[in-house]
Amino acid sequence: MPAVHTPLAVGPYQVWPPVVLAPMAGITNPPFRALCREQATSRVPAADTGHPAGLFVCEMVTTVGLVEGNPKTRKMIHFEPDEQPRSVQLYGVDPDYVGRAVRIVAEEDLADHIDLNFGCPVPKVTRRGGGCALPYHRVLFRNIVRAAVRNAGALPVTVKMRVGIDPEHETYLEAGRIAEDEGVAAVALHARTGAQGYSGEADWDRIAKLKAELSGVPVLGNGDIWEGADALRMMAETGADGVVVGRGCLGRPWLFADLAAAFVGGAPVRPCLGEVAAMMRRHAEGLVAMHRSDHGVREFRKHVAWYLKGFPVGSELRGRLAQASNLPELEELLARLDRAEPWPAANEGSPRGRSHASERRVTLPYGWLENPDDPTPPTGAETDESGG
Repeated sequence: MPAVHTPLAVGPYQVWPPVVLAPMAGITNPPFRALCREQATSRVPAADTGHPAGLFVCEMVTTVGLVEGNPKTRKMIHFEPDEQPRSVQLYGVDPDYVGRAVRIVAEEDLADHIDLNFGCPVPKVTRRGGGCALPYHRVLFRNIVRAAVRNAGALPVTVKMRVGIDPEHETYLEAGRIAEDEGVAAVALHARTGAQGYSGEADWDRIAKLKAELSGVPVLGNGDIWEGADALRMMAETGADGVVVGRGCLGRPWLFADLAAAFVGGAPVRPCLGEVAAMMRRHAEGLVAMHRSDHGVREFRKHVAWYLKGFPVGSELRGRLAQASNLPELEELLARLDRAEPWPAANEGSPRGRSHASERRVTLPYGWLENPDDPTPPTGAETDESGG
């Protein structure tokens, strides 16, 4: 498959490779973003192209938390000096709060790019009308996007959404048109419904339909990008202007090196277990530095299974690594790994992260489907959940 050579335009930024790291709660903090960005620039140095080597979005923050000055929310909007552009995803269901939060980001120079989350399928979010349920209320959706764009100043605003609530209530085409009309810089589509969650296969045909529907704004595809070749195939089949990567990079920061290599026609990136172990150590060190304590190692534990997926590591060592309490202990255990072990072929195209076996009914507020033109913000829908 031929390499792709067109940067992704997001407001003033020409992004090359045209790749976005999706925000994931508890995952896309500064240490992980740094590893992903480093891997991308290892194959396509930003200094050589003059373009940012992808967009690396921080964990989602709530607009209510930001407006009301929640210290935890403020702490989450943290970027290292070399992060350019700085991307933040906001979640909100009230146009007033969304507008005020975006104005804070713009006026206090907290970020360079704002993404809006309309994709979360988590029941505790959708049952209150948030996440992937919200675009069904098209007037409210329009009001939220309008408030964001009008308060963003020069900052580009993008939207991330799903196909819809379920096959009977698809919203993506109308929501995409609304977002384009309101002046967003790009629209990203996770090609699953809320009912699918993370099950089954993403329907890339929906991305192609959205691309055909929107003529004046870039369209990004999300769903089932496990290898660099998948990104090229998605863009070739759908006409998408770029890709958004979520679960595919869990325990795999080097996926961004693989993506970058694919876009320039390079060889696939497949690290051996020694290289994986070195990455694990650096990741844990970054989390320890961020937390300024051994809590960073405990935070790292959830990444162990993702990093070691497919490698023939015994259950005892695997378990002990997932229970390490401090860096010296983790380093001693990592030293026991067979550093020469090659990348397992079974990992190719293999799904990662959370999933469930089949579609499920999306829990919605009582009467939510009765009036799609109701502009009333849902109550109690603010949440710390993220995803989409």
